[in-house]
Amino acid sequence: MVITLWLRFSDLAIETMHRVLIIDDERMVRATLRRILETRDFEVLEAENGRVGLERYQQDSSIDLVMADIVMPEMEGIETIQRLRQVNPTLQIVAMSGSGRTDNKDHLKTAKEVGAAAVLNKPFAVRDVIQTINRCLDLE
Repeated sequence: MVITLWLRFSDLAIETMHRVLIIDDERMVRATLRRILETRDFEVLEAENGRVGLERYQQDSSIDLVMADIVMPEMEGIETIQRLRQVNPTLQIVAMSGSGRTDNKDHLKTAKEVGAAAVLNKPFAVRDVIQTINRCLDLE
């Protein structure tokens, strides 16, 4: 008796796509980050504020990294980072904040103190975004 087994290459492929959740109240920032990341084979999810972002993460803990703005309505970034840390202490979080806003450096310093693995100043260069994410996910 001969058994023939056919496998497609896609059946054998190991899933390597990393999932990133972008939490930012500015649609253009989310769209820009989405374009940057999707062209580099990241899967991207979005949330318009910290409350929605936290809910999205709690519903889908297969997310590898969260990028969170600091100044947002409903739940600001520092609280979002703290609550994400409570849910998953090892989650990689990148805090972002606009350089034109008052106390930006203090916001980002506080974000690091409460658990952000890295910080990005807005506006950011594509290279900085990719290097930061690669460093956080040990892809370098």
